[in-house]
Amino acid sequence: MSFAIRAFQGQFGRIALLDMNGPLVMHAHSQCHVLLKVGGEDTCFSVRNASVPLTDRTMVLINSWEPHAYTHRPDAPRTLILGLYIEPQWLVGIEKALITSGNPSFFQSSCAEVSDTVRDMANALAAEMLCGAELAGPELEERLFGLMIAVIESFARWRNFGLWQADNLARVQDPRIRRTITYMRANVGADLDVNALAAKACLSRAHFFKLFQQSTNVTPQVYANVLRLETAIQDVAHTQEALADLSGRLGFSAQSHFTRFFHQHVGATPSQYRKVVDVMARS
Repeated sequence: MSFAIRAFQGQFGRIALLDMNGPLVMHAHSQCHVLLKVGGEDTCFSVRNASVPLTDRTMVLINSWEPHAYTHRPDAPRTLILGLYIEPQWLVGIEKALITSGNPSFFQSSCAEVSDTVRDMANALAAEMLCGAELAGPELEERLFGLMIAVIESFARWRNFGLWQADNLARVQDPRIRRTITYMRANVGADLDVNALAAKACLSRAHFFKLFQQSTNVTPQVYANVLRLETAIQDVAHTQEALADLSGRLGFSAQSHFTRFFHQHVGATPSQYRKVVDVMARS
């Protein structure tokens, strides 16, 4: 069974050291996402239905709202993965030229070579997480930003701030879809009713579905799952709310369904994740 060894959450987003021996379902994150192998067997992820290798020499890069899944082979040995889930606004707050980091085309390829610098920095961070070292918020943020810069140096065009005016500018969502998303965010635990959402947007179901995907890069169901998952991750880490209560608030009919959903998306159960996550204070 896959589990989290240690995790950090803060303004930067989330970092998790995961011991993986089972697949994750197709899902997405609002953050840009970097996956680095730090031990065990070579493996792969599926990004937009293409197989992307995760090895000592290659890392997996996933854009905000880009559907992906972990495709660990049945009975294959375990893989130790360092997952970075980075908030674009945190990156922009440090370096304005990273304004495109929340764009669906920020990472121009799903696979990139791991440089010696990235390997050394990732291994050092993973080793400290593995041995339970204490890391202060400012120190962790500085190291994390340095690691992210080392990751993206391979496509140095990000330093050209003028690019935000052109192809990399995030698409402007249709106002009807923006209103729908506002409603979805305010009703995270509600059952997803695409017909009702389409009616609220004054669109046919087919037109709404197509326009939603064009605006967000994912289907309404995947978007709703992301909202539930991100709420769950935050509340599991930041509160001591009973998991049964959290499960019901997020719209799950049974806690076991919530536990399975969380594990299929995160690689750890809610209770196990709560035990290993450190919440970093605002620096």
